[in-house]
Amino acid sequence: MAANAAGKGAWQSRRSRLRRAHVMSEINVTPMVDVMLVLLIIFMVAAPLLTAGVPLDLPQTQAKALEQNKEPLTISVNDKGQVYLMNSEIKMDELMPKLEAITKNRGGGVDERIFVRGDKKVDYGTVMKVMGRLSQAGYRKVALITETEQ
Repeated sequence: MAANAAGKGAWQSRRSRLRRAHVMSEINVTPMVDVMLVLLIIFMVAAPLLTAGVPLDLPQTQAKALEQNKEPLTISVNDKGQVYLMNSEIKMDELMPKLEAITKNRGGGVDERIFVRGDKKVDYGTVMKVMGRLSQAGYRKVALITETEQ
């Protein structure tokens, strides 16, 4: 009878432990909200940094923005006279062969619009050299990028 009582007591204590260690079925959303807020702040700070590839001080005008579906082909000239094709620096002599290669690969052809961004402190002759190379490469639709007046 002593063995029976001892066995019954051990079984009851094991059973009560199982009741206390039940699985929690509620979701704690506080850590998820914390992570989402941190991600939101990171993306809010990082998004403006991704828009401008080459830092320029563009001239201001009252013209409206052009609507376009795909990423445009952009040439930038900074205040030191360095030329950038998209975001990579390129020498003036290499500009025409690169543009011809891009024309073949993109499929848009020379009818595609190409954007020229020039710092307002850059020499006028440098921008005209770039536009001359664009003309030699066969591009006829050239748009000059400016900022809207404030």
